[in-house]
Amino acid sequence: MNTATTHKAYAVLAEFEGTAGLLKAAEKVRDAGYKKFDCHSPFPIHGMDAAMGLKRSAVGYIAGICAFLGGAFALWLQWWTSAVDYPLVISGKPFFSYQAFVIVTFGLTVLGGAMGAFFSMLIINRLPRLFHGIFYSPNFGKFSDDGFFVSVESDDPKFDEKDTVAFLESIGGKNVEVVRGE
Repeated sequence: MNTATTHKAYAVLAEFEGTAGLLKAAEKVRDAGYKKFDCHSPFPIHGMDAAMGLKRSAVGYIAGICAFLGGAFALWLQWWTSAVDYPLVISGKPFFSYQAFVIVTFGLTVLGGAMGAFFSMLIINRLPRLFHGIFYSPNFGKFSDDGFFVSVESDDPKFDEKDTVAFLESIGGKNVEVVRGE
């Protein structure tokens, strides 16, 4: 029984030379019309988002909205407790003495923004993902040390095993392999 044809293909993986080679490869893969591809490197590469054609992340907007909501909730809760629910005159101050509310409002603004950023990042990135098919590749372990890879996933609409392998080889990919697993 031939395991190369019975196991599902997860992706095609190609190795490239350095950051410049990976950036050029990402632009060529994007221009060729592939949508579900990823670039793997041991460190962040400036300009990779633009090379891959990625849009700006929504995490910052979501964090800003959550920060505003956290601050608004803190201010509302302090106003409600001191002016409506249990009004108490202390040293002749008005019921809504906003100067005393600044610290808690600031704290909940920061907490709301941090929680919004953390949880939206997890949801948008579909984390935690404990396994991905690309881990079946024996070469992929180099990406965390000195390897620069492009992987095109098999569920990409333009994916064809032979054409994708030929395309990645034509743009300078080395050690091009079809990653298969169980």
